[in-house]
Amino acid sequence: MHFLMKIEHVALWTHAIVPMREFYERYFEAQSGARYASATMPGFLSYFLRFARGGSRLELMALPELAAAPVHPAQGYVHIAIAVGSRTEVDRLAQRMRADGVRVLSEPRQTGDGHYESVVADPDGNQVELAADDAA
Repeated sequence: MHFLMKIEHVALWTHAIVPMREFYERYFEAQSGARYASATMPGFLSYFLRFARGGSRLELMALPELAAAPVHPAQGYVHIAIAVGSRTEVDRLAQRMRADGVRVLSEPRQTGDGHYESVVADPDGNQVELAADDAA
């Protein structure tokens, strides 16, 4: 069975997570999921916003200590996530990409908020999340 890949979500770091969420809800009719607070990364908060047209999502993420970190962007785009199908497909594609010399930044794993993913670097070093489709 061949799965049609799609952009699953784009993620943004923000210092003002609630005003950002309200902005996208108000002007773009986005529907926010529940606030997620990581149990393993203290201070990390995120919201997934779903847009009615097309079903794509925007993840808003905040981590207070990033504002002072010189290595990570404290605001702006973080990664693009591409739904590749099942968990098995995430595993298979990450392994194939590694064998082809692609840098695997994060091994396939179940995240604290219940998603299954792996993160790789594209040729420019941008992060691309290989995401299991929620329905797969």
